[in-house]
Amino acid sequence: MKYFLLAITLGIFVSCTETSNDAEDIDQIKKILRDQQTSWSNGDIEGFMAGYWESDSLKFYSGAKLSKGWETTLENYNLRYPSKAHTGKLQFKIADISKINKDAYWVMGEYHLTREVGDAKGTFLIIFKRINGDWKIVADSSC
Repeated sequence: MKYFLLAITLGIFVSCTETSNDAEDIDQIKKILRDQQTSWSNGDIEGFMAGYWESDSLKFYSGAKLSKGWETTLENYNLRYPSKAHTGKLQFKIADISKINKDAYWVMGEYHLTREVGDAKGTFLIIFKRINGDWKIVADSSC
């Protein structure tokens, strides 16, 4: 009976710890997204890119085109959004954050740009992965 109670107690402890860690992970991911909104809205594309994995393995899919690499993604953003009039103010609307495994989550949502050159909006699916203890976007599909 002692072992049964010990097993139940340990099971509850592990379950609560995992839920707590999940909540912390989601809070960290949401903070990255808030920081990205702020950077983008300030016209700071490089600051926005801080949320992405700085690697040649980063994948970005948009407009039926797959791009690879952090530098390529930064170059594409700078080409498409050359001024504050083009970046405007960014707002994310998060629809879902789901755990894939202990070191990965997907985030689904909408983006809304309010800008001088005309507003824009669309949807996204991004994959966050814990790399060296930090959460980074490793894949982005936006349309």
